Amino acid sequence: MDTAIDAANHDAIRDATLALARDLLSRRSLTPEDAGCLDVIAGRLGRIGFTCERVDRGGVRNLWARRGLQEPLLCLAGHLDVVPTGPADEWTSDPFTPTEREGYLYARGAADMKGPLAAAITAVERFVARHSDHAGSLALLLTSDEEGVAVDGTTAVVETLRQRGTSIDQCIVVEPTSVERLGDTIKNGRRGSLNGTLTVRGVQCHIAYPHLGRNPIHLAAPALAELVGVEWDGGDDDFSATSFQISNVHAGTGATNVVPGAMTLQFNIRFSPASTVEGLSRRVVEILHRHQLDYEIAWAVVGQPFLTPRGPLVDVLGDVVRSVTGVSPALSTGGGTSDARFIAAIAGEVVEFGPVNASMHQVNERIRLADLAPLSRIYEQTIERILAPA
Repeated sequence: MDTAIDAANHDAIRDATLALARDLLSRRSLTPEDAGCLDVIAGRLGRIGFTCERVDRGGVRNLWARRGLQEPLLCLAGHLDVVPTGPADEWTSDPFTPTEREGYLYARGAADMKGPLAAAITAVERFVARHSDHAGSLALLLTSDEEGVAVDGTTAVVETLRQRGTSIDQCIVVEPTSVERLGDTIKNGRRGSLNGTLTVRGVQCHIAYPHLGRNPIHLAAPALAELVGVEWDGGDDDFSATSFQISNVHAGTGATNVVPGAMTLQFNIRFSPASTVEGLSRRVVEILHRHQLDYEIAWAVVGQPFLTPRGPLVDVLGDVVRSVTGVSPALSTGGGTSDARFIAAIAGEVVEFGPVNASMHQVNERIRLADLAPLSRIYEQTIERILAPA
């Protein structure tokens, strides 16, 4: 291709993606609000032949948009809600006024994930313009409940699709996955996440007369030390070992001369497929029993582990990333959870791929302006490799 034509095409992709990103970023879609973002996207998708369906639940707005009825079904997924900004006076510019400076676009959600969603939407528009008769089906699954409790968002759409007997062959969640530069990391799985809230009961008393009470902090300390030191499993080639982390501890009346009557502790276990929820919870309970604690424990499964091994989706996306950026992406299952954990229940292959994630959830969140066009081209060429007619 002529370099002048290629440069002009690159600039057109960047400008279109930037314009949409700025529109989305200017909307205060603090979770679980979408602030009209879904309407903007549904309008654009409807004009190019997508059937757009709202799957709202519990006050949360969700969108399922599909073009085509045949297999395979390729889905792009993401969220329009953002986390709170934190102290606005610590931002160099207003968090909801997209601002360009020093080669970056600054705004809450720039990286996570309105920037990559804008890249995905413009990629879809270019693909459909070139391949109106594409094979299979192309879909987008979008929510405004990913950064919050994540109960009525993607889970609601997945449950609706499962009830209809609809499965997804391949899904790309446009999470910011890159670490140092665009394209260096593809997430092809995630660890499971198990939360526990432990209450240990003692007997409150005056701190000068400890023999009249039972200090729950002292009673629990040996058990907690054992839990922290347990080797739950060794992980495997794709997953790091399971880890136990205490996140919050609360006890006491606020007075310095009172032994508390109870202690409440919250913890999280990030686990590999080498462990199960049942096995982990059983081992925790065994340790608590052995230390003869008077306790209650409540469990909450945040997500199960999943893995998409090397295969059609991972290989195609990796090839495209190398072609566009010159970077060979590493495969990773590290980091936190995402809505990919819900989609994996009805999808054959699920990966996550997006821009550099260093600034997400931080003050002065940003995305490199120079990454917008390559990111959109990666999404477009991946779709093309999977769904373009022979």
